[in-house]
Amino acid sequence: MESFPIGMMAAIVGLVGGMVLGLAARLGDFCTLGAIERALYAQDQRGLRLWGVVLAVAILGTQLGAMTGLIDLGATFYHNLQWNPLASIFGGLVFGYGMALAGNCGFGALVRFGGGDLRSLVVVIVMGIFGFIALSGPLAPLRTALFPQPAAEGPQGILHAAGLIGLPSVFVVAAIAMALLIWSLANADLRRSPRMIFWGIAAGLAVVWCFIGTTWVAGQSLGAIGVEGPSFTAPVGRTLIFLMTSTAGGITFSVGSVVGVMAGALIGSMIRGLFRWEACEDPRELGRQVGGAVLMGIGGVVAMGCSIGQGLTGFATLAWSGPVTLLAIGIGASVGLRQLISGFQPD
Repeated sequence: MESFPIGMMAAIVGLVGGMVLGLAARLGDFCTLGAIERALYAQDQRGLRLWGVVLAVAILGTQLGAMTGLIDLGATFYHNLQWNPLASIFGGLVFGYGMALAGNCGFGALVRFGGGDLRSLVVVIVMGIFGFIALSGPLAPLRTALFPQPAAEGPQGILHAAGLIGLPSVFVVAAIAMALLIWSLANADLRRSPRMIFWGIAAGLAVVWCFIGTTWVAGQSLGAIGVEGPSFTAPVGRTLIFLMTSTAGGITFSVGSVVGVMAGALIGSMIRGLFRWEACEDPRELGRQVGGAVLMGIGGVVAMGCSIGQGLTGFATLAWSGPVTLLAIGIGASVGLRQLISGFQPD
C-alpha cells in the first residue's frame, strides 16, 4: 500500500461510485431534468419520486457512517466552509435554467455521452471550461467578491440546528429519511417499477461508498486527499485538465468519478440496447445547449455543486446547502423548460 499512489486509491473509489451512478441513470432512469420534465408535462412522477428513494438511502447511509466514525463529514466543504444562502439560491437558479437549455445537467450529459450522444460531449467540455473560468479564472475575483465563502466558525447544518432545540440526531435523520421514503412510495407507478427502485437504492449507496472510501484515503494520506462525494461541475474541469496535462492535482477522485459515470452509462446503454451515435443537425439547438452549458458551469461553481453535487451529495451530509440548492435548481429548470416548451404563454 505504501508504494501504491494515494491519488489512484481515490480515483478507484470515484470510479466505482461513478460506474454505479452511470448504471443507475441508464438502467434505472435516474435523471434530474428528465424527472422534472416528465412530472410537469407528462403526468409521470416516477422519476421525481425516485429522488426520494435515492436521497433517503444516501442520507441514512451517510449519517450512519458519520455516527460510526466511517465518514468524516467535518472534513467536507459542505461543513467546513460557511454556508452562503445567496450562493446556493443564485447558483442553483442559474444552474437549473442552464440545465433546461442544455437538455441535461453535467451528470446527465456524461451519461448521454456514454450512450453515444456527441452533443453531450460539447456540453461537458464547455461546462467544464466555464466552471474553471468561474472557479479560478477571470470570473473568480467577481465570484468571491459577490459570494464569499469563508471557513466555518463552528458546527453548522440541519443536525446542528436540530440539536440546538433539543432534537436527537438519530430521530432527525430517521424522520427525514422516512418522510422521503413515504413520499416516494406513495406513488403507485413507482411501486410498480422495482427496477427503478433497485437502481435508486444503488445510487444512494454509491454516495455512501464515495464518502467512506475518501474518508479512508484521507486518513491514509494524512489529509492530502479530501473527503468528497460525487459532483459533476468543477470535477469535470479537473478531469479535462488532467487528461490534457496530467496536472490539476493529478489523478484523483474527480477523474475516477467522471470516467466511472461514462463507463457505467456505456455498459448500461449496451445492456438495454440504447447505444447509438447521435449528433446535432440544428446549429440553433447546439447554440442553445452551449449557452446552457456556460450557465451550468458558472452556476454550479457559485453554488459549490450541481444537482448531484449539492442536490444529492450535499443533501446526504444534511448541510443546508443541499436542499436549498436542489430546490433552486428545480425552480430554475422549471422556468427554463416552460420557456422552451410554451414560451411563457398563459395556459
